[in-house]
Amino acid sequence: MTRPVRAPIFGAMPQNDTIDFGFTPVPRDQKAGMVRQVFDSVAPKYDVMNDLMSLGIHRIWKRIFVNAIGAGPRDTLLDLAAGTGDIAFLAKERGAGSVILTDINHSMLNVGQGRALSRGLASGLSFVCCDAEKLPFPDRSVERVSMAFGLRNCTDKLAVLREGRRVLRPGGKMLVLEFSRLQVAALDPLYDAWSFKALPAIGQRVAKDSESYRYLAESIRMMPDQEQLAGMFREAGLENVSYRNLSGGIVAIHSGWRL
Repeated sequence: MTRPVRAPIFGAMPQNDTIDFGFTPVPRDQKAGMVRQVFDSVAPKYDVMNDLMSLGIHRIWKRIFVNAIGAGPRDTLLDLAAGTGDIAFLAKERGAGSVILTDINHSMLNVGQGRALSRGLASGLSFVCCDAEKLPFPDRSVERVSMAFGLRNCTDKLAVLREGRRVLRPGGKMLVLEFSRLQVAALDPLYDAWSFKALPAIGQRVAKDSESYRYLAESIRMMPDQEQLAGMFREAGLENVSYRNLSGGIVAIHSGWRL
Protein backbone atom coordinates (compact mmCIF):
# COMPACT_ATOMS: atom_id res chain seq x y z
CA MET A 1 0.00 0.00 0.00
CA THR A 2 1.52 3.31 -1.09
CA ARG A 3 0.96 6.03 1.45
CA PRO A 4 0.38 9.66 0.50
CA VAL A 5 3.00 12.19 1.52
CA ARG A 6 1.83 14.09 4.58
CA ALA A 7 2.78 17.72 4.88
CA PRO A 8 2.50 19.69 8.13
CA ILE A 9 -1.09 20.78 8.62
CA PHE A 10 -0.75 24.20 10.23
CA GLY A 11 -3.25 27.04 10.06
CA ALA A 12 -6.73 27.16 8.58
CA MET A 13 -7.15 26.35 4.91
CA PRO A 14 -9.36 28.47 2.65
CA GLN A 15 -13.00 27.51 3.04
CA ASN A 16 -13.33 26.67 -0.67
CA ASP A 17 -10.36 24.30 -0.53
CA THR A 18 -10.43 20.52 -0.20
CA ILE A 19 -9.45 18.38 2.75
CA ASP A 20 -8.78 14.70 3.27
CA PHE A 21 -11.54 12.21 3.87
CA GLY A 22 -9.25 9.27 4.28
CA PHE A 23 -7.21 9.24 1.09
CA THR A 24 -9.93 11.06 -0.88
CA PRO A 25 -9.92 14.87 -1.20
CA VAL A 26 -13.39 16.32 -0.51
CA PRO A 27 -14.74 19.87 -0.19
CA ARG A 28 -14.07 21.18 3.31
CA ASP A 29 -17.72 21.94 3.98
CA GLN A 30 -18.70 18.33 3.25
CA LYS A 31 -16.27 16.43 5.50
CA ALA A 32 -18.18 16.85 8.77
CA GLY A 33 -21.34 15.41 7.25
CA MET A 34 -19.44 12.52 5.72
CA VAL A 35 -17.75 11.72 9.04
CA ARG A 36 -21.14 11.90 10.75
CA GLN A 37 -22.49 9.30 8.33
CA VAL A 38 -19.55 7.01 9.10
CA PHE A 39 -20.21 7.13 12.83
CA ASP A 40 -23.97 6.80 12.39
CA SER A 41 -23.15 3.54 10.65
CA VAL A 42 -20.58 2.21 13.11
CA ALA A 43 -22.19 3.35 16.39
CA PRO A 44 -24.14 0.12 17.18
CA LYS A 45 -21.00 -2.04 16.86
CA TYR A 46 -18.42 0.59 17.80
CA ASP A 47 -17.28 -0.93 21.10
CA VAL A 48 -17.11 -4.47 19.75
CA MET A 49 -15.14 -3.27 16.73
CA ASN A 50 -12.69 -1.33 18.91
CA ASP A 51 -11.83 -4.55 20.71
CA LEU A 52 -11.43 -6.45 17.45
CA MET A 53 -9.49 -3.72 15.64
CA SER A 54 -6.96 -3.20 18.44
CA LEU A 55 -6.99 -6.78 19.79
CA GLY A 56 -8.19 -5.23 23.05
CA ILE A 57 -5.14 -2.99 23.47
CA HIS A 58 -7.27 0.18 23.20
CA ARG A 59 -8.41 -0.49 26.77
CA ILE A 60 -4.82 -0.24 28.02
CA TRP A 61 -4.20 2.93 25.98
CA LYS A 62 -7.31 4.53 27.46
CA ARG A 63 -6.38 3.65 31.03
CA ILE A 64 -2.94 5.21 30.55
CA PHE A 65 -4.61 8.26 28.98
CA VAL A 66 -7.05 8.75 31.87
CA ASN A 67 -4.17 8.49 34.34
CA ALA A 68 -2.40 11.24 32.39
CA ILE A 69 -5.55 13.41 32.49
CA GLY A 70 -5.47 13.24 36.29
CA ALA A 71 -8.86 14.91 36.87
CA GLY A 72 -9.61 15.23 40.59
CA PRO A 73 -12.84 15.63 42.57
CA ARG A 74 -12.82 19.42 42.18
CA ASP A 75 -12.15 19.29 38.44
CA THR A 76 -14.49 19.46 35.48
CA LEU A 77 -13.32 17.40 32.52
CA LEU A 78 -14.57 18.31 29.06
CA ASP A 79 -14.28 15.18 26.91
CA LEU A 80 -14.45 15.98 23.19
CA ALA A 81 -15.53 13.34 20.67
CA ALA A 82 -16.64 11.37 23.73
CA GLY A 83 -18.36 8.75 21.60
CA THR A 84 -19.68 5.89 23.69
CA GLY A 85 -18.12 7.20 26.90
CA ASP A 86 -15.02 5.11 27.63
CA ILE A 87 -12.83 8.04 28.72
CA ALA A 88 -15.58 9.76 30.68
CA PHE A 89 -16.52 6.60 32.58
CA LEU A 90 -12.94 5.81 33.49
CA ALA A 91 -12.35 9.40 34.61
CA LYS A 92 -15.42 9.33 36.84
CA GLU A 93 -14.43 5.99 38.32
CA ARG A 94 -11.00 7.44 39.10
CA GLY A 95 -12.30 10.49 40.90
CA ALA A 96 -13.14 13.24 38.40
CA GLY A 97 -15.65 15.68 39.88
CA SER A 98 -17.79 16.08 36.77
CA VAL A 99 -17.44 15.18 33.12
CA ILE A 100 -19.06 16.83 30.11
CA LEU A 101 -19.28 14.42 27.18
CA THR A 102 -19.50 16.11 23.80
CA ASP A 103 -19.74 14.66 20.33
CA ILE A 104 -20.94 15.92 16.97
CA ASN A 105 -22.75 12.64 16.44
CA HIS A 106 -26.11 11.98 18.17
CA SER A 107 -25.90 8.24 17.54
CA MET A 108 -22.63 7.89 19.42
CA LEU A 109 -23.84 9.98 22.37
CA ASN A 110 -27.05 7.96 22.56
CA VAL A 111 -25.01 4.78 22.94
CA GLY A 112 -22.90 6.53 25.59
CA GLN A 113 -25.96 7.64 27.54
CA GLY A 114 -27.33 4.10 27.53
CA ARG A 115 -24.03 2.73 28.79
CA ALA A 116 -23.87 5.37 31.55
CA LEU A 117 -27.33 4.44 32.80
CA SER A 118 -26.57 0.73 32.73
CA ARG A 119 -23.43 1.34 34.81
CA GLY A 120 -25.11 3.64 37.31
CA LEU A 121 -22.77 6.48 36.32
CA ALA A 122 -25.33 9.12 35.34
CA SER A 123 -24.51 11.35 38.33
CA GLY A 124 -21.86 13.90 37.48
CA LEU A 125 -22.10 13.31 33.72
CA SER A 126 -23.67 15.59 31.15
CA PHE A 127 -24.06 15.05 27.40
CA VAL A 128 -23.85 17.81 24.78
CA CYS A 129 -24.08 17.32 21.02
CA CYS A 130 -21.80 19.96 19.50
CA ASP A 131 -18.91 20.62 17.13
CA ALA A 132 -15.47 20.52 18.76
CA GLU A 133 -14.40 23.32 16.42
CA LYS A 134 -17.05 25.66 17.90
CA LEU A 135 -17.62 24.74 21.52
CA PRO A 136 -20.70 26.23 23.27
CA PHE A 137 -18.87 26.75 26.57
CA PRO A 138 -17.53 29.91 28.23
CA ASP A 139 -13.88 30.91 28.26
CA ARG A 140 -11.88 29.52 31.19
CA SER A 141 -14.62 27.18 32.40
CA VAL A 142 -12.97 23.74 32.84
CA GLU A 143 -9.79 22.28 34.35
CA ARG A 144 -9.18 19.50 31.82
CA VAL A 145 -9.96 18.92 28.14
CA SER A 146 -9.52 15.48 26.59
CA MET A 147 -10.03 13.97 23.16
CA ALA A 148 -9.46 10.30 22.36
CA PHE A 149 -9.37 9.09 18.76
CA GLY A 150 -11.44 12.01 17.49
CA LEU A 151 -9.06 14.70 16.29
CA ARG A 152 -8.21 12.96 13.03
CA ASN A 153 -11.88 13.14 12.00
CA CYS A 154 -12.12 16.91 12.47
CA THR A 155 -12.01 19.25 9.51
CA ASP A 156 -9.99 22.01 11.21
CA LYS A 157 -7.75 20.37 13.78
CA LEU A 158 -6.08 23.61 14.79
CA ALA A 159 -9.49 25.16 15.55
CA VAL A 160 -10.22 22.24 17.91
CA LEU A 161 -6.97 22.81 19.79
CA ARG A 162 -7.62 26.55 20.01
CA GLU A 163 -11.11 25.92 21.35
CA GLY A 164 -9.70 23.50 23.88
CA ARG A 165 -7.27 26.13 25.11
CA ARG A 166 -9.99 28.79 25.18
CA VAL A 167 -12.23 26.88 27.58
CA LEU A 168 -9.38 25.87 29.89
CA ARG A 169 -8.83 27.76 33.11
CA PRO A 170 -5.26 28.99 33.70
CA GLY A 171 -3.32 25.99 34.94
CA GLY A 172 -5.59 23.65 32.97
CA LYS A 173 -4.40 20.89 30.69
CA MET A 174 -5.50 19.58 27.28
CA LEU A 175 -4.68 16.02 26.27
CA VAL A 176 -5.21 14.18 22.99
CA LEU A 177 -4.91 10.42 22.48
CA GLU A 178 -4.63 9.69 18.80
CA PHE A 179 -3.18 7.30 16.27
CA SER A 180 0.22 8.48 15.16
CA ARG A 181 3.33 7.41 13.22
CA LEU A 182 4.66 3.93 13.91
CA GLN A 183 8.28 4.22 15.01
CA VAL A 184 9.33 0.65 14.15
CA ALA A 185 9.85 0.58 10.37
CA ALA A 186 10.14 -3.21 10.25
CA LEU A 187 6.52 -3.50 11.37
CA ASP A 188 5.14 -1.25 8.62
CA PRO A 189 4.16 -4.10 6.22
CA LEU A 190 2.30 -5.98 8.97
CA TYR A 191 0.59 -2.80 10.15
CA ASP A 192 -0.49 -1.93 6.61
CA ALA A 193 -1.86 -5.43 6.00
CA TRP A 194 -3.86 -5.26 9.23
CA SER A 195 -5.16 -1.77 8.50
CA PHE A 196 -6.11 -2.06 4.85
CA LYS A 197 -7.01 -5.72 4.49
CA ALA A 198 -8.05 -7.11 7.86
CA LEU A 199 -9.99 -4.14 9.25
CA PRO A 200 -12.36 -3.65 6.28
CA ALA A 201 -12.96 -7.42 6.23
CA ILE A 202 -13.73 -7.49 9.95
CA GLY A 203 -15.96 -4.43 9.53
CA GLN A 204 -17.94 -6.16 6.79
CA ARG A 205 -18.33 -9.36 8.79
CA VAL A 206 -19.24 -7.79 12.16
CA ALA A 207 -20.82 -4.43 11.29
CA LYS A 208 -21.85 -5.13 7.66
CA ASP A 209 -19.84 -2.06 6.64
CA SER A 210 -16.38 -2.35 5.10
CA GLU A 211 -16.23 1.18 3.66
CA SER A 212 -16.49 2.97 7.02
CA TYR A 213 -13.62 0.91 8.39
CA ARG A 214 -11.57 1.50 5.27
CA TYR A 215 -12.05 5.24 5.87
CA LEU A 216 -11.02 4.86 9.51
CA ALA A 217 -7.81 3.09 8.47
CA GLU A 218 -7.06 5.76 5.88
CA SER A 219 -7.78 8.57 8.34
CA ILE A 220 -5.11 7.19 10.65
CA ARG A 221 -2.50 7.48 7.91
CA MET A 222 -3.54 11.07 7.16
CA MET A 223 -3.15 12.17 10.78
CA PRO A 224 -0.21 14.52 11.47
CA ASP A 225 2.68 12.68 13.07
CA GLN A 226 3.98 13.26 16.58
CA GLU A 227 6.15 16.31 15.88
CA GLN A 228 3.59 17.90 13.57
CA LEU A 229 0.82 17.58 16.14
CA ALA A 230 3.09 18.92 18.88
CA GLY A 231 3.69 21.95 16.66
CA MET A 232 -0.05 22.44 16.27
CA PHE A 233 -0.47 22.36 20.04
CA ARG A 234 2.06 25.19 20.32
CA GLU A 235 0.46 27.13 17.49
CA ALA A 236 -2.86 26.90 19.34
CA GLY A 237 -1.26 28.68 22.29
CA LEU A 238 -0.70 25.70 24.58
CA GLU A 239 2.54 25.55 26.54
CA ASN A 240 4.85 22.93 28.01
CA VAL A 241 3.78 20.69 25.14
CA SER A 242 4.89 17.06 25.20
CA TYR A 243 3.94 13.68 23.81
CA ARG A 244 4.34 10.05 24.82
CA ASN A 245 4.37 7.19 22.34
CA LEU A 246 2.46 4.02 23.18
CA SER A 247 2.87 0.65 21.42
CA GLY A 248 5.80 1.86 19.37
CA GLY A 249 4.05 5.00 18.17
CA ILE A 250 0.87 3.36 16.90
CA VAL A 251 -0.78 5.87 19.20
CA ALA A 252 0.55 8.83 21.16
CA ILE A 253 -0.66 10.97 24.03
CA HIS A 254 -0.14 14.70 23.41
CA SER A 255 -0.53 17.25 26.16
CA GLY A 256 -0.26 20.99 26.65
CA TRP A 257 -1.09 23.51 29.36
CA ARG A 258 -2.82 26.86 29.50
CA LEU A 259 -0.53 28.90 31.73
